[in-house]
Amino acid sequence: MLKPLSGIRILEMGQLIAGPFAAKMLAEFGADVIKIEVPGKGDPLRKWRLLHEGTSVWWQVQSRNKKSVTLDLRQPEAQAVVRTLVKDMDVVIENFKPGALEEWGLAWEDLKAINPKLIMLRVSGYGQTGPYRNRPGFGVIGEAMGGLRHLSGEPGRAPVRVGVSIGDSLSALHGVIGILLALRSREQHSGKGQMIDVALYESVFNMMESLLPEYSVFNEVRQPAGSELPGIAPSNAYLCQDGKYVLIAGNGDSIYKRLMHIIGRVDLADDPALENNAGRVPQAKKIDAAITEWTSKRSQSEVIDALNASQIPVGRVYDIADIAEDPHYKDREMILDSFLPDGTPVKVPGIVPKLSETPGEIRREAPLLGQHTDEVLASIGITEAQRDAMRERGII
Repeated sequence: MLKPLSGIRILEMGQLIAGPFAAKMLAEFGADVIKIEVPGKGDPLRKWRLLHEGTSVWWQVQSRNKKSVTLDLRQPEAQAVVRTLVKDMDVVIENFKPGALEEWGLAWEDLKAINPKLIMLRVSGYGQTGPYRNRPGFGVIGEAMGGLRHLSGEPGRAPVRVGVSIGDSLSALHGVIGILLALRSREQHSGKGQMIDVALYESVFNMMESLLPEYSVFNEVRQPAGSELPGIAPSNAYLCQDGKYVLIAGNGDSIYKRLMHIIGRVDLADDPALENNAGRVPQAKKIDAAITEWTSKRSQSEVIDALNASQIPVGRVYDIADIAEDPHYKDREMILDSFLPDGTPVKVPGIVPKLSETPGEIRREAPLLGQHTDEVLASIGITEAQRDAMRERGII
């Protein structure tokens, strides 16, 4: 079965998270991805967090379906290899600091001249233009500048991070969207490629919902609210008798009424002042107190069962052990079996989104460093003797 991106060739020159995550998603849906890595070292992600036999198990997720080619992009011969590869590429993905590719003679203008159909995704902290373009920018900085960090955590306390590299991942998703839009435009309209400029802070800012218009119209600066959802009530985390929390989203008008009847607060259900969200928000603490009074006398499972029976959105806070054992995750193939290079079994996240006719798949495990260097270089006419000479000089 042909995948949606079968025949699309991608050259990935990024490292760590944002660019490689975008390439990973595209590879899952059929794109042929060649990943360029530093000889002898590779992508730093190979050594991040928990290691098995010297390699991060995270690597098995981030780099599945890719081929690994080692090239020292600072060397003219390696740059020449990239220019040759670009002739037959549909997409180049890079997330170096702005100016790096220009220094190596691999700027967008240079590559576009070689292949006018080329699409190039450039991910950086602040974008390719503007007064901050030359500043180093990681995902955490993008999360802060984009407004997310200010909203994270409890009121009056230091802002907290989400717990994963959400700024990088959001940028990767915007990059994937940009690539698909550019492919569509090339196919249906111009026949030409284009450059996609994704900034970490802008990808976060794009998720900030009503922050800007509220500030513009009401001079309102939204503040961190912990587990509450400001301006929407009731929606919070509530403590149960067994010390566990449940998340309850009872903010739909009819849902709110059913919730109040279940907890025995008919007075709050029938109060005309609370019949819609606008009326409930000023009394959110009163409503939360009533819900907590009810949940605190019941176990987490009792609360969940009771609310599920009445179609009220409720859930517990999952840790990864909960996720790994959850039947819904398994039924939807979000927990997949894979293998590390030495044959050790490892579970990895499934593929999203889910397409009915052309679903994504794992075609190959994550590559060893430089595993496909000879294969790829031979395909563009570089002989074994030339490759050996390049290897001796540390170019590959």
